Amino acid sequence: MALGSNKTAAAINVTPLIDVLLVLLIIFMVLPHPSTGLKSDVPQPPLENQPAPPNPQHLVLRIQESGSIEINSQPVLLSQLSERLQTLFAVRPDGVLFVDGAKELQFEDVANVIDIAHGVGVNRIGLLTAKQQYP
Repeated sequence: MALGSNKTAAAINVTPLIDVLLVLLIIFMVLPHPSTGLKSDVPQPPLENQPAPPNPQHLVLRIQESGSIEINSQPVLLSQLSERLQTLFAVRPDGVLFVDGAKELQFEDVANVIDIAHGVGVNRIGLLTAKQQYP
């Protein structure tokens, strides 16, 4: 309201814009969002504090600090790794490959081995970590 003036001032009515904004906010809160990321299986503790028996379907691939590779304590050259994994997982289609890399390794070395395993069709790969003792 302007005193002593006959001119009308143009003003934007923001009430409809706020209504539209609130409706869109409610719609996006209610709609389910597809989850993105890696699918992971969380290991469960064994029953009655008994160690779980080793599964013959699973393999452990260790990468030593020197870069040498072992599959279930049997040495394998990096150039032969894809052939070896392909033959091992031909008889273990539901098996899991656990990768245990030395702490001193670069992540690139571990990622290279994981890429080779994915390339030959290994779908389930787990990473082994050192168990930490907390006070």
